Amino acid sequence: MREIRIIIISGLSGSGKSTALRTLEDLGFFCVDNLPILLLPKFIELCQNSSHDISKIALVMDVREQGFLKEYPHILDMLKTEGYYLELLFLDSSDDVLIQRFSETRRQHPLSEEGSVLEGIQIEREMLGELKSRADKILDTSNLNVHQLRTHLEEYFQQISVRSMHITFLSFGFKYGVPHDADLVLDVRFLPNPYFVAELKDLDGTDKRVAEYVFRCQETQTYLEKLRDFIAFQIPLFEREGKTYLTIAIGCTGGRHRSVVIADYLKETFAKGKYQVYSTYRDLKKNSSFE
Repeated sequence: MREIRIIIISGLSGSGKSTALRTLEDLGFFCVDNLPILLLPKFIELCQNSSHDISKIALVMDVREQGFLKEYPHILDMLKTEGYYLELLFLDSSDDVLIQRFSETRRQHPLSEEGSVLEGIQIEREMLGELKSRADKILDTSNLNVHQLRTHLEEYFQQISVRSMHITFLSFGFKYGVPHDADLVLDVRFLPNPYFVAELKDLDGTDKRVAEYVFRCQETQTYLEKLRDFIAFQIPLFEREGKTYLTIAIGCTGGRHRSVVIADYLKETFAKGKYQVYSTYRDLKKNSSFE
């Protein structure tokens, strides 16, 4: 039986599902929008028996299909029990950004009917709460434009080994909010702050001088030693639960110095193992009045 990688894309209306589907189509996935959930097992069977080489499929499924929320739990569980490699990608965004997007496109929210767009968003968010909790990956698109979202998804899915754990160490600034797509959140604001050193203030955590300053403190060394053990202990447990993507967010005040240093350190540390490891800096380019 041909092994097929199955990506289910869902999430809030206006969060970028159409962009995600087009991106995956360009990456060689066989894509279908709004397939009824009850037809999914038969669709996979047809793909397996096709004379064409269909090894990757992506489907957008959401509240537009009336039976989706009722039927998806047992169908997805059944497919996983039968050994199919299935991933659920959930796209999210803030209410304000979604309202702005609907205003720009002049589209009506599918659940707003005679009510406001905000009302439709809130209803949909409540309806999709359980589905979101089951997602293998949650991607918040609030701060992404179409091109940035496409780039993010290309990096996300263009991996050589789909079965190895993909770990992203994400630096951020608490002053800009905690990332919504983080699986673990670490606070490093207790480490020595390069912002208050005149010659380091205008640099960032990618600069060797900033890293040396942060690592110079004995508390940093002790923290990293314990943190390595903590993360190494947790990763196999996440894998055991079937999780293939892990986002570990490291936060300092502004997201420019300490969190960047630690994110890069953790990337280098865990890249030596069997995992696909990345680091990214959410707030590095933002102006900071303080760090």
